[in-house]
Amino acid sequence: MTHMALTVGFDLDMTLIDSRPGIHACYTALAERTGTYIDADLAITRLGPPLEEELINWFPAEQLAGIADLYREMYPTIAIAATPALPGAREAITAVRQAGGRAIVVTAKYEPNAKLHLKHLGIAPDAVIGNLWAEQKAEALREYAAGVYVGDHQGDIRAARAAEALSVTVATGPFGADELAALGADVVLADLTRFPDWLPGYLEAPRA
Repeated sequence: MTHMALTVGFDLDMTLIDSRPGIHACYTALAERTGTYIDADLAITRLGPPLEEELINWFPAEQLAGIADLYREMYPTIAIAATPALPGAREAITAVRQAGGRAIVVTAKYEPNAKLHLKHLGIAPDAVIGNLWAEQKAEALREYAAGVYVGDHQGDIRAARAAEALSVTVATGPFGADELAALGADVVLADLTRFPDWLPGYLEAPRA
């Protein structure tokens, strides 16, 4: 039995990759470059929302666009090599493919940098769509007819809801399992290593 209609969307930061080391290094370098204090330890506890939502804590609003461009320019040489895949990331993508489906990545991260992360780690989804956050992600999820969206953040639950997709969450980001359940996730997994075992049950009795 194949499931050619199956499309599963995945978030990137703290779902497929542990982006904390690379982002910490990039914020530290940005602080040195601009002479502006940034608490990188604090910033990496708040990953998920768009970059500008973090930068506004450290820079005046009128500087945000330029600082964001500078950060994204610095990012590839600082953050890519420092960022590992999270346990189960490759296996989760493989599980979708083995079920006859396609796996896409939908992320708030700047799309060129998201693609660099995945290329560096040897993870090759069927599509990568960046620069989308929370309900905005539903645009891509609907375009690709994704029935499932896997993430780690409240924004990812909102994205799945807006796309009328099943919200599957992993407790590898800023929210614990109980918090994700309370926020309305349909499925809560400890991490992506549990995903390949979960998927067959979903395919046997998919939810609307």
